[in-house]
Amino acid sequence: MLHGGNHACREDLEIRKERRIILDCEQDKVKDIMEQVITIGRHVKGYHYIIANLGFVDGDLSKIQYGGANVSGFQIVDFDDPVVAKFDQQWEALEEKEYPGADTRIRYTSALTYDAVHVMTEAFRFLHKQRIDMSRRGNSGDCLANPAVPWAQGVEIERALKQVRVDGLTGNIQFDQYGKRINYSVTIMELKNNGPVKIGYWNEVDKMVVTKSDLYPNDTMGMENKTVIVTTILEAPYVMLKKNAELFQDNDRYEGYCVDLAAEIAKHCGIRYQLRIVGDGKYGARDAETKIWNGMVGELVYGKADIAVAPLTITLVREEVIDFSKPFMSLGISIMIKKPQKSKPGVFSFLDPLAYEIWMCIVFAYIGVSVVLFLRSKIALFDKMWQYMKSAEPSVFVKKTSEGVLRVRKSKGKYAYLLESTMNEYIEQRKPCDTMKVGGNLDSKGYGIATPKGSPLREPVNLAVLKLNEQGTLDKMKNKWWYDKGECGFKDSTNKEKTSALSLSNVAGVFYILVGGLGLAMMVALVEFCYKSRAEAKKMKMKFTDAMRSKARLSITGSASENGRVPVAYLRPGLPMSLSMTDLS
Repeated sequence: MLHGGNHACREDLEIRKERRIILDCEQDKVKDIMEQVITIGRHVKGYHYIIANLGFVDGDLSKIQYGGANVSGFQIVDFDDPVVAKFDQQWEALEEKEYPGADTRIRYTSALTYDAVHVMTEAFRFLHKQRIDMSRRGNSGDCLANPAVPWAQGVEIERALKQVRVDGLTGNIQFDQYGKRINYSVTIMELKNNGPVKIGYWNEVDKMVVTKSDLYPNDTMGMENKTVIVTTILEAPYVMLKKNAELFQDNDRYEGYCVDLAAEIAKHCGIRYQLRIVGDGKYGARDAETKIWNGMVGELVYGKADIAVAPLTITLVREEVIDFSKPFMSLGISIMIKKPQKSKPGVFSFLDPLAYEIWMCIVFAYIGVSVVLFLRSKIALFDKMWQYMKSAEPSVFVKKTSEGVLRVRKSKGKYAYLLESTMNEYIEQRKPCDTMKVGGNLDSKGYGIATPKGSPLREPVNLAVLKLNEQGTLDKMKNKWWYDKGECGFKDSTNKEKTSALSLSNVAGVFYILVGGLGLAMMVALVEFCYKSRAEAKKMKMKFTDAMRSKARLSITGSASENGRVPVAYLRPGLPMSLSMTDLS
């Protein structure tokens, strides 16, 4: 056992991380051990328990049945055997007051005791036929004698026992020359969601033989007469109580996306179902200390529900203990902010995305920022963001989606809430219509329909989801509950583009800046022109106006002269001075 004196053994198992465990004890102890196993979270997929006794079906294994762990063992009493069936019928017909336990199936220990008495009876019957005298005749004997006094007829009894061959409750009974039982068979059992299942047998000749190939049936035969329990959670718009829910009963009290989805799946699978709201109002997580699952996942793991139809995210840790269908809805984490107040765009509205200080600094900081970002590109921005969120005061985390939405609405744009995109889009369509989704999704995930490990519902549900997706039914249901029933008007991408676009008058500031730049350039050019004309006039000792006129004429007509200077005559020594002004180049 794993409690009391075996506490050290349990701690040793946790340290070693053993995943294959043999339970060498009687079935009465197995139930207590399995309760301990569940508390430490060792009942999930990846663990294998072998019950090393011959009565696998004698104990109660219901608590570990849906956990995902592989539980196998042995069964020596075959209740399908005609001999056992006849005895079982006679046994259950007896009065319980006179024969305690007569109302239950015989246990393997009782069956072995019955067979032992049967063998002794056959042996003494054989001795009687051989006319062997079994009386002690004055030698009463003493079982406690020291040294022991052998019984003279003991050798004859041993020989008779070895010759017995009968069909008992535990199968064929016969012995070899050494008194060892031979030619018997033991059934190999395995625990499934629908109970213990025969998967093979063992005997001395064939050893272990696996006879059942389909250990996980995927059909829903046998479920037509059963009402499937569907666990779900109250979360708009997936599952909601109707306004007059008290006037209805059972499934008719609820409405929403998942309510419609459950009805469609039941129709495709041909099953009856009953919606049941999860008791603790949680989706499903495993407690770090007790290792026990809560929420809808816990109800599937511990056999309280047959299927979960809810906005249940497909994750690795959940997939280890339950099965998911194909995603019926794809989504991701998105950002919710308070919708900014609308104002009439001005001439310089194109500058609104950034502050004026940013526009002033962006030109000067462009190169510097690029270099810094390149050098510091190894910084884990998500880690830095997470550290900030953990250390922020007051805490930025909330327990429920409703708390996060309320905080966004009251924060005046200073709080952004990360939540699943589908819920973000739904809340955006609910009054007072003051939230909005910004940017794309930060990741990609999906909602799936969950079933216990090995459930026969898994394959039919999977096919139903694929069929609904191909038929467009899933999209129609989403439009119905997100937009058709929205309170803020139908969200259309075309209208969104039109309302967010700026008209020509709103971007006139761009042209104002362009005209201003041109004017500034002309002013700088005029200053430069005047400055050079003045310098040229001083150098050539001519009037300022003449210099300006000459430079203007040269700027228009073009000149081969260097730097725009006014050309002058250059006289070589010895040349005559009889040149007119028109002869000057």
